[in-house]
This record gives sequence, structure tokens and C-alpha cells, in this order.
Amino acid sequence: MRQTKNILVAPLNWGLGHATRCIPIIKDLQQQGHRLIIASDGLALELLKREFPNLEFEPLPSYNITYAKNAFFNRWHLLKQMPHILKTIKKEKKKTAELIKKHHLDLIISDNRFGVYSSDVKSVYITHQLKVLSGWTTPITTFIHYIIYKKYDKIWVPDVADEPNLSGKLGHNTKIPGNKIKYLGILSRMQPQKMEKKYDLLAILSGPEPQRTQLEKILLQKFKQLNIKTALIRGVINNDKDVENQHLTTIYNYVTAKDMEQLINRSDAVICRSGYTSVMDMASMQKKVLMIPTPGQDEQIYLAKHLAEKFGVTVQRQDNINLSDNILDNLKCIDII
Repeated sequence: MRQTKNILVAPLNWGLGHATRCIPIIKDLQQQGHRLIIASDGLALELLKREFPNLEFEPLPSYNITYAKNAFFNRWHLLKQMPHILKTIKKEKKKTAELIKKHHLDLIISDNRFGVYSSDVKSVYITHQLKVLSGWTTPITTFIHYIIYKKYDKIWVPDVADEPNLSGKLGHNTKIPGNKIKYLGILSRMQPQKMEKKYDLLAILSGPEPQRTQLEKILLQKFKQLNIKTALIRGVINNDKDVENQHLTTIYNYVTAKDMEQLINRSDAVICRSGYTSVMDMASMQKKVLMIPTPGQDEQIYLAKHLAEKFGVTVQRQDNINLSDNILDNLKCIDII
């Protein structure tokens, strides 16, 4: 009989991508009969509470990472936040030690939370960024990330090991010993289904502020000029009404994973960021997609370029979005399945 383990799953709260890609992992561990404790903060923690109301939850210190309003200053803006980030890592280590004693943990799974690990408990680190792109500072940021994740027993990369793959050079660093890396395949909470069409174009917003709000404003203005049925998922969790309508656009504040899956299945095409979780979801759903990388985020800019070159995905810059009623004719899927 399989031994039941006490497992801590701790995704980073930086947008909702880290939390959502942990959903299939959590479900798989549940099916195996293990006891799950979920630890995070902010919207990521709230999302997982809604998805798994019967699990145990623990709060973790907040990184509260933000981007500059002007993408040009992003690197300096992030650099200024480093003292706070380092303090948060220290607090995470202390909290993790407390959780090990409280829940008698047998395994720790950290999705990009730098301080959630232990030398006394087997610790796994989830990342698709073995190489961290940051412009001219890429060698430095990659080395710093290596120093962080080498402390873990295993590195889980949500991608396929061979070509073609989704993460490109981000997730395929041959300098790391092969026995320490496990490629999980494409992780997605979504499954494609044949369903009655409801929308021509669905926009899914994600990521940190203020860029999420800026893209929302741009898209809602662009949608007003179209004569096709559109929808927009704002990706925020608040107490306002969940759904509203503007012209031919339906606006959702937040939807569950199941509702998101239905909305994607009932739409002809999707607009989203080129964040890695969104990339995996679109590859899994096999939907035509338009990707708009977050300005100043080198990882998303690279992923968008990689997907355009490998799969012919349409990419537009946030400051130069061009939508038309016949846009669906020019979009392609991420055809890796």
C-alpha cells in the first residue's frame, strides 16, 4: 500500500501563473491519497482556496513585486526591491521551518519561492527558467537563480525535454546534472472539448500591476471598435460583481479553472500574455492565439519570439495592438501536442 505523505505545495504569488500550473500537480497528489498543505499569499492563495476549498492552507510572506509604469525602468525598479525580496526569503525560511514541525512534512514542492526548502525534508523546485533572461545582466541573474535552486533535491521543469519545446533556451540548460532535472511535460489545468461557440475572441489578462490594468484598458477600447463577440477575463479577485457587459464584450472579473476551460473551449481564439503558464494552457487547448508580451519582461518577450519562430504564433506589442473583425483568419495554434 502506498504510504500517505504530508506534502507542502507553495507557489509564488507573481501573477496567477505559478498557482494555476500547480493545480494539476495538486490534483494528481490528491488522487494518490496524500495530505496536501497549500502555502502562498495574496491572489495566488485566494485562487487555490477557491479551487480546493477542502484543503489546508497556510499564509507565506509576500514578495509584493511590482513593475515600473514605464517598461524602460523595469530592471532598476526590480533592483530597488531586492532588499525587500531578500528579507522575504529569510522570512520564508523561518516560516517553512515552522510548517515542517506543525504538519510533519515529508515533501516540499516550491514553485519559484526561493526560501521554501529544507535540508531536513526532501525539497523540489519548479521552474521553467534555468536561464533567467534580463538583458545584459542575464549571466548574473542566471547564476543567482542557480545558487538558489541548487539547494533543492530535484528540479521539475514543466516542459518536454526534446525539440520542439515551449520554453526554448529558458528551460534547457545542459550544465545542470541530468539526474537532478525532471521534465514534467506540458502542465495545464485545461482540456480541449467540443462545445457550442459563444465568443469569437477571448482575452485573458494576467501578471503584476500596473501592466495588467494598462492592457485591460487598451483591449476594452479596441473591442469597442469590433463587430464580433468578445469577452475579457480581468484576472482579479474582488467583491465587485463577477460579470458585466459593454457593447459586444462580456467582462469577467475572475473565473474558476473549470469556467476558464469552458470559456476557452467556447471561443474561436484567445488573446493572452506570453507568460509561460498561458503558453502551456494555449498549447494544451490547441486554440488560435494572439500573444502580447508584458513590456520590459525579457522572459515573455523571448517566449513570444520563440513561439513565433517555432509555431508561427502571432505576436503584437502592447503599444501597437492591431485588431480587426477578420483577425481570426491570421492566427495560429501552438501545434506541439
